[in-house]
Amino acid sequence: MNSSEGGLLVKGVRLGATRAPVYENRDRDDLVVIGFDEGTVGAAVTTTNRSCAAPVHVLRENLAATASVRIWLLNSGNANAGTGESGMNSCHQTVRAVAKLAGVGTDTVWPFSTGVIGEPLPVKSICNALPRAMNASDGSSASWEQASRAIMTTDTYPKLRHIQCDIGGQTVSLTGMAKGSGMIHPNMATMFGLIASDVVMEADCLQVLLGRVVNHSFNCVTVDGDTSTNDVCAIVATKQAGHAVIENPDSQDAQIFASALSALANDLAELLARDGEGATKFVSVVCETATNDADAHIIANTVALSPLVKTALAASDPNWGRILAAVGRAPVSQLEIDQVNIWINSVQIVQNGSRHPEYTEEAGRTAMESVDITIRIFMGAGSGYCRVMTCDLTNEYVRINAEYRT
Repeated sequence: MNSSEGGLLVKGVRLGATRAPVYENRDRDDLVVIGFDEGTVGAAVTTTNRSCAAPVHVLRENLAATASVRIWLLNSGNANAGTGESGMNSCHQTVRAVAKLAGVGTDTVWPFSTGVIGEPLPVKSICNALPRAMNASDGSSASWEQASRAIMTTDTYPKLRHIQCDIGGQTVSLTGMAKGSGMIHPNMATMFGLIASDVVMEADCLQVLLGRVVNHSFNCVTVDGDTSTNDVCAIVATKQAGHAVIENPDSQDAQIFASALSALANDLAELLARDGEGATKFVSVVCETATNDADAHIIANTVALSPLVKTALAASDPNWGRILAAVGRAPVSQLEIDQVNIWINSVQIVQNGSRHPEYTEEAGRTAMESVDITIRIFMGAGSGYCRVMTCDLTNEYVRINAEYRT
C-alpha cells in the first residue's frame, strides 16, 4: 500500500491559511487554522524533550481533558519555547481567541508552533489574523497545499500525501502533512506530522494505533541528532466515513486502517529525511538479524547519526571503516562483530567483521555516488529488524544553521 502526492478532501475538515505575520521579514503565510466537525476525536504523540514548548504543554493538557478536537491552531516562525510563564500565557491567549471565534471550548483547541526558540510569540498579530484564516477555510486539496506551505520553516518544499482504504465497504480517506528539515531526531524527531481521516474510530483505539505507527516512521528518521522542543505527531478521526465504529486496535478493521496510516506516515517521514537541511542524498540504514527489534533500532540509529558516516556520504567517500566502527560502538548488550556483514546498495563491504575479500574502492565509490543509498547491516544474532531514514551532512547544513537568525 502506497500513499500519493498532494492532499485529498477529508469529510469534516476545513483549513485556512494566512500571513499573520509571525515571520517579520517574509512575505508568506505563517498561520493556519484547521477546523473539525463536532464529534471529531484526536490522538497525539509529543516530543520527549524536557524543555518542551508552551503549545506542547497546552496540547497535552487539552488531550488529557477531552478526546474531542475542534480546532488545530498552527504557526511557523516562532516556537514559543524557552519562554517560561509568559509563553504559556501567550499560548492560552491565542487558544482562547480562536475558541471564541469558532464557538468551541478551549480544551478542544490544539496549538502547534515551530520556529525560533526563545522569542516572544506575537500574540496580537496572530489574534488579529485569526478571522482571515477562518474566513478562508475550506476542505479542498488546494487548502491542504496552502496549509502545508504555511507551516514550513527551513523546508525547501511542502510535504503532503494522501491515501485511502476500504473498511466495511466504505472508502476511508487520510490526508497528512509534515514539516521539518533540521533539528530532526527520533523521539518525535523540529517536526510536525499532522494527519486527518474520516475513519469512524474511538479515541483510545486511535491513540494506540498512532503510537505503534510513530515508532517505525517518525521515530525512525534523523537528520542531525537534535530532538526538538516542539515535535508533535497528531491525528484526528472525524467519524464520517460511514462504516461501523472501530474500538479494538487489534481488530481486522483497525489493522486495515493501521496499514494505510503506516504507509502514509512512512512516506511523510521519508520526505523529512530527503529534505534534510543541506542534504544531497537520502539514506536508509537497515539493520537485520539483530538480537531483537530494539537492538536493531539502536544499531541502525548509531550508524545513521554518525557525523563521520554522514560526511563520508556527502563526499561519496566509501570509507566503510566508519560504518563498521559505528556498528561496533552501538550501545547494545550483545554484539559479535565477527558475525557482521555490511552492504552499500548491492556492494558488500564487510564480511564477518572485516573487509570483504572481493571489495574494491571503485565499486564502493560507485555505490556511494547514488542519490538514494541503502546501508544494510546483518548482525547474525536473531530476527530483529529496523530501518532508519537519514541524509548526508554537508557544508550547506552548517551554513543554514549558522545563518538561521541572521
